[in-house]
Amino acid sequence: MTAPADGAARDLYHPLILEHCRRPRNFRVPAGARRIRADNPLCGDQIDVYLDIAGGTVRDIAFDGVGCAVARASASLMTEAIMGRGLPYGRRLLDAFRRLVESPEGAPDDPDLGELAVFADLRHFPARRQCALLAWNALDEAVREPGADTA
Repeated sequence: MTAPADGAARDLYHPLILEHCRRPRNFRVPAGARRIRADNPLCGDQIDVYLDIAGGTVRDIAFDGVGCAVARASASLMTEAIMGRGLPYGRRLLDAFRRLVESPEGAPDDPDLGELAVFADLRHFPARRQCALLAWNALDEAVREPGADTA
């Protein structure tokens, strides 16, 4: 698949993605939270996701690390979407986000994704999908471990 014309290339850096890259939300290391690291050895991105889960609810979620604009914005938007929500919701959102960036062009977007739908343009850029999924992969590892619901 070839890269789209210049106009579509600019869509990769939607203003919302740039805003969350420049001013990421929940970019911090919370005390007492569990850390899960995700690495992308192809580009050098490394994101640590911090989770505090109690009674099946994400009480706190944050991230830090180094990454490109797409990786940072995706992590920032993920933390906003998951904070204070139950793990079943987080799992559904994770699956919906993964489908969004991995599905072929023209596939319908899940309306529950809200602002995360800005990453639909990654369908034009297969090499950048892993950037967007980096923090989500850490979340996936954390919520699929035995006992995650009651940690």
